[in-house]
Amino acid sequence: MLTGFVLIYLLITILIGRWAARRVKSAGDFIVAGRSLPLGISTCVIFATWFGSETMLGATSEFAQHGLLGVIEDPFGASLCLLLVGLFYARKLYRVNVLTFCDYFRVRFGKKAEIVSALLMIPSYFGWIAAQIVAMGIVINTVMGVSQETAMVASGLIVMCYTYMGGMWSVSVTDFIQTIMIIIGILVITFLVVNEAGGITAVVERAPAGTFRFFPDRDWHSWLHYMAAWFTIGLGSIPQQDVFQRLMSSKSERVAQYSSYLGALMYLVIGSLPLLIVLCAKQLYPGLGAADPSTILPDMVMQHGNLFIQILFFGALLSAIMSTTSGAILAPATVLGENLVKPFFKDISDKKFLLIIRFSVVVVSLISIGMAFASQDIYELVASSSVLSLVSLFVPLTAGLYWKRANQAGANLSILLGTAGYIYSEWMETATPPLFVGLLWSIGGMLAGSLFWKSAPEEVTAA
Repeated sequence: MLTGFVLIYLLITILIGRWAARRVKSAGDFIVAGRSLPLGISTCVIFATWFGSETMLGATSEFAQHGLLGVIEDPFGASLCLLLVGLFYARKLYRVNVLTFCDYFRVRFGKKAEIVSALLMIPSYFGWIAAQIVAMGIVINTVMGVSQETAMVASGLIVMCYTYMGGMWSVSVTDFIQTIMIIIGILVITFLVVNEAGGITAVVERAPAGTFRFFPDRDWHSWLHYMAAWFTIGLGSIPQQDVFQRLMSSKSERVAQYSSYLGALMYLVIGSLPLLIVLCAKQLYPGLGAADPSTILPDMVMQHGNLFIQILFFGALLSAIMSTTSGAILAPATVLGENLVKPFFKDISDKKFLLIIRFSVVVVSLISIGMAFASQDIYELVASSSVLSLVSLFVPLTAGLYWKRANQAGANLSILLGTAGYIYSEWMETATPPLFVGLLWSIGGMLAGSLFWKSAPEEVTAA
């Protein structure tokens, strides 16, 4: 019965994606849904940006082992990112009216910055997408018993298919429906599990010491790593194409801004519920997750939940992962097509450009499936996906929006030095987290380039 539900759900998702694809009449429709999403759908699309394997499986595993200090990155850092986007970035970027972040870099800093930013941004998504594919493989393997490898390939191809058909329209409609399933499923399961565990007060009282500790020890080393956890997604995902693309799909800059605020609130609240569920699960069934903590929730539902609970949980879990995966595939595919492939064609038609983006969806999907086989550690895959954009793109983006003296030389130096500093710190295994080394080098590059080099003639100095 549960296997049948999963198969029906996957089929319905493809059909919805196909139906949404009927609204795609141009490349703009495919990439940013014609900039027409209302507040409700836009909020769900923003919320679904990262609500996937990391939140449902990776973060719950970290929480089970390390308490709140283990999940600063997600959901807290992710919620911070959406809040900051709404406060400082949404309106300014919406007014630029471009398709990708790299387009903005071209407008503000010139062609070289566009190309370099694209070359850095695209690879940063492969680990993130691969993590979602691994998670879908785990879920389908748990439910249906097929090998995880087969499940990974099948699920990856399914998401690729409906993203290929409808682009952001398919992503938006499926995200909206999947978000409803996520919220209903998680709320019902939280209520039932907390009630079975004796109520929220009893659960909190029985929690191991330190579970709800939110701040680190009072030493510099602990605080550096604590802040690095906040910064990884909190700042690192601001200059990411998936967030930008979802914002640009809103029907107005006001909708873009307020959907960021609402998305941040939803992510914090709904993203905290799986942590509560896993805390109850550990108290009710102490033996769960002994071999692999990331399987605590799926194992609890399969071993101790009735069919209704199983359908709710796996429906919510698959919804979360698929909604994240589709947007994550579309983002680098758009950058690949728009900023790296399209410039080779002169006077390209909209129809051919749309075909290039769709082909890019296939390329990104296949590379990510391959990477999923290379590493099947969800937390490791996710953690590596946001740091690169933080050390290379965050500083030039922010400086470009808020510092008039920021110029092409500053942007290029910031990108290159930030990346070099991060790689150097990783290689030397410095005591300071590599993230901070790269970020400081990036700031230094922006200041040096903007203050001591003249702007290049091709540069546009105002966004």
